[in-house]
Amino acid sequence: MKTRTLYPILILSGMILISLVGCAAPSDDEYLRELLDQAGVIYPAEIPTFDPALVALGEALFWDPILSGNRDMACATCHHPDFGTGDGIPLSVGTGAVGLGPARPLGAGREFVPRNATDIFNRGLPEWKSMFWDSRVQVVEGLGFISPAAYRLPEGLDSVLAVQAMFPVLSRDEMRGDRGDMDIFGQPNELATINDKFVEDVWAALMQRLMEILEYKAMFASAFPEVPADELGFQHAANAIAAYEAQAFTFLNSPWDRYLAGDYYALSDAAQRGALLFYGQAGCVDCHSGFLLTDQQHYNIGVPQLGPGKTVQDPIDPGLLLESGEMADRFIFRTPPLRNVALTGPYMHNGAYADLASVIRHHIDPVSSLQQYQGDSLPDELQTSVQDDPESLESILQWLSPEVSEKVKLSDAQIEDLLVFLEALTSPSARDLRHLIPESVPSGLQVGGSLSP
Repeated sequence: MKTRTLYPILILSGMILISLVGCAAPSDDEYLRELLDQAGVIYPAEIPTFDPALVALGEALFWDPILSGNRDMACATCHHPDFGTGDGIPLSVGTGAVGLGPARPLGAGREFVPRNATDIFNRGLPEWKSMFWDSRVQVVEGLGFISPAAYRLPEGLDSVLAVQAMFPVLSRDEMRGDRGDMDIFGQPNELATINDKFVEDVWAALMQRLMEILEYKAMFASAFPEVPADELGFQHAANAIAAYEAQAFTFLNSPWDRYLAGDYYALSDAAQRGALLFYGQAGCVDCHSGFLLTDQQHYNIGVPQLGPGKTVQDPIDPGLLLESGEMADRFIFRTPPLRNVALTGPYMHNGAYADLASVIRHHIDPVSSLQQYQGDSLPDELQTSVQDDPESLESILQWLSPEVSEKVKLSDAQIEDLLVFLEALTSPSARDLRHLIPESVPSGLQVGGSLSP
């Protein structure tokens, strides 16, 4: 992996623009820059770049349903450019279905994936230390990568994003399928027969599939010329997927990026007022901090419970508790990043809110928001899953994080300014990504996933 330096270029462009304008920055600007200094917001000095052969392999793998047990799901099915690199629905619809985005119905006898598909914008930046809503994949200094696979995680993974790519293929709901499934050709799903404990066998079976395709065999040889074919493992595929995601979905040309790089006229007046609120009175920066606009920490902010849940015994999603075993971690989830956030709804770990205005109002008064939640924006199949009984509400509020226990008072006008600021986090080049969709994939399957070949 190589890096390229953007910061001096952007700073220079900002200085040139200011010199051309020939006047002082707005009066509020000094205060905003002071708040940014206090928050420690700095532009990253280096942006990763990758070997084109590695990226080409990752692109093919990202779009190819060959990685799913039933050959009907690709990474792109739930992380599609047309839907803000998510899938546009509160909870994902995994294997056994057809279509993309909001038009993708549940397959017969299937359940929703328990959590919202996160966006994948800017996930290749080196500031990332964890992945997933519960940070079950992490990189820890001195310890290396931590993941559900524990000691079974193979060596040779390049980044925490690559480690993340090892796991969706193991999930029965998402990509692997259930025992007894037949793939789209009517053939037995051999991945689904493997015991859940033997994750290495699933990864090995996927590599066997890939290496039986001549085009993939050639692409792996090109991307990893120093690795003998019989030593290639799924970690190499994961490194390629991560490289592709990092190169294809990193966008740092939003008005906010230009502002951070020195163009102090990149924000509209309303966006600047919103930024002052974000880093000041509204306190958003307390959790949405740093360049990524997430502290990568975990909180219970009183999000309603809905969906199938994460445990067989109880239809709830206890959040980080499942990883830590600590009751204090009940219902807490990692702070999401906010770059390109206007493109990435629905929001929260379960897609409970369809729009950013509702998200802001929830943060202002999470207790009332939880108690009054109706789930009107949810699909019919999910509306009935909202757990709004007094016992469930009390349980969620019992473990509410102290950081959100106090109400924040904002006027409608201030909320509108915050929304304008959040819109300013959108890179223009991220709005239309249709050019990223390839015409075909090496397996010959439907690009992005389908039930028909």
